[in-house]
Amino acid sequence: MAPASLADLIGSVPDRDGWGPPTVGETMLDGVPFAPYSKADKLGRMADWTDAKDRERGGRQQYSNRNYRDQQVYGANQASNPFAIQVAEEEATFSVVDNTRTSARTRGFGRGGGTVFRGRGGQRGGPAQRGGRGTFQRVGGNRGGQGGYNDRGGARGGRGGRRFGWRDDKPQRNRDASVNVKPDWVVLEEIDFPRLMKLNLETGEGDDLDSYGFLYYYDRSYDKAPGAKTSERKLNVLERAAYNVTTSSDPIIQELADKDEATIFTTDNILSMLMCSTKSVYSWDLVFTRQGNKVFIDKRENSNIDMVTVNENAADAPLELSEGNKDTMNNPGALMLEATHINNVFPLQVVTESQTSKVDMANEHPFYNEDVETDPPASKAYKYRRFDLSLEKDEEPLHIIVRTELDAVMKNTINGEDQHMTIKALNEFDSKAQGSGGALDWRSKLASQRGAVLATEMKNNACKLARWTTQAILAKADTMKLGFVSRANPRNNNDHVVLGVLTNKPRDFANQMALNLANGWGIVRTICDMCLKMEEGKYVLVKDPNKNILRLYSVPENTFEDDGEEAPIPEEEVEE
Repeated sequence: MAPASLADLIGSVPDRDGWGPPTVGETMLDGVPFAPYSKADKLGRMADWTDAKDRERGGRQQYSNRNYRDQQVYGANQASNPFAIQVAEEEATFSVVDNTRTSARTRGFGRGGGTVFRGRGGQRGGPAQRGGRGTFQRVGGNRGGQGGYNDRGGARGGRGGRRFGWRDDKPQRNRDASVNVKPDWVVLEEIDFPRLMKLNLETGEGDDLDSYGFLYYYDRSYDKAPGAKTSERKLNVLERAAYNVTTSSDPIIQELADKDEATIFTTDNILSMLMCSTKSVYSWDLVFTRQGNKVFIDKRENSNIDMVTVNENAADAPLELSEGNKDTMNNPGALMLEATHINNVFPLQVVTESQTSKVDMANEHPFYNEDVETDPPASKAYKYRRFDLSLEKDEEPLHIIVRTELDAVMKNTINGEDQHMTIKALNEFDSKAQGSGGALDWRSKLASQRGAVLATEMKNNACKLARWTTQAILAKADTMKLGFVSRANPRNNNDHVVLGVLTNKPRDFANQMALNLANGWGIVRTICDMCLKMEEGKYVLVKDPNKNILRLYSVPENTFEDDGEEAPIPEEEVEE
């Protein structure tokens, strides 16, 4: 048989001038009723997973639902749409085992849901308390912020808002390090916080070696019920000579080191930062100097160790100016300056200055010089105490000497004995400002909800309160006075008022805030062991600004020394 020609295969169409099937005048859809449609119409589904209850409510065909995916402009009427899926008879006996909504229908964010910017998970936004009836902000409309469903079809916010995903939604902050790490610094050790938290060393209460300075008596009139109008007083600025001398510059510590009284030397302000390092968020640094078989733990000049932080541990901590904070009064730097000023002035105001009624220590003030100073000295006692950090396996004992500080003294109402105390102050800036951490309004809540106010401060200022408590325990203080100081006007950070003072026993307060001193001593022993195993020199311990990591650097001997000093001129050049 002869092969068919190309024309036979295609067919001959007289009025056709192109490829393709012949054009016929009759429709091929005869018998099929016409139905209007649009390009968005779907002709059917591979499977329909909506249950019977959803179909009764309209299933996925609810136009008001944000998850409506199958919008049909023209052919939305199921009854008259021949392309709509028909429910099989077998499905009448079908039941869904898991009747819960899919995650796509219940997530509280998207086009229609209200995004929770802060809540239990700690997302950034307006002030709120954990779990609570908070005033957390939502994008979208939520009528009161008590959980519940969002106004636009979002999911239930739960106790103070829900967390999305594996971690918090708030972006990672990029803070600056407390010290500029130079290229010639060598990293020797890198320790993360989880490893530090596992350390433990039981240490005794310590022994008193010597005491210096004097103490005024505390003014009991400040112990009125906090929050009451009668207890509110203006915070006055008093000019007194106060000192914060680092370890290596302390002449008493130098004498004790020459006598080989201990191996490690430091101050309570520096040591508390190291012991409470796992609670810190901001970056900080300490300087370790090994001289022979001794280690001196110092701070740099103008170090942020001396600064009092504000809401460092809050979920929505105050924003830096570089992070878009336009409120120059409530950024971290300004708040730290304000809090430091308050803690320098407040202990001076709550004591009764009387030269005839004061307690003198065994020795005179170690830093005050009448010939140089114009202001009188502040009420302060320095106690040099020694603690034993030895282990059973140690061949020689390992001791640390700490210079501790006390602020005032008070008569015991029962036995009339003198009780030593430390005095610190918490400060309130603006309960409605960003970074307040859900703090209650002190003026209205301090009298009736004192416990809630203190609990919020423990959460937002865990590191600061842990350091204060550690310092009181190191000094073996009988009590710790905690003042509540607020701005006279939220928009003025210069004028403050004292709302009241709370009295706590340091050990009880440490238990209340779950402060583990044995863990702190373990951290101190571990870091000091690292330095003792190294050669003589200078080392810097830096807390990473954005990670929970401590790094120990080996630095040159002249690090942090004043480079602006002119070198001495040789005698030969002077003679010439």
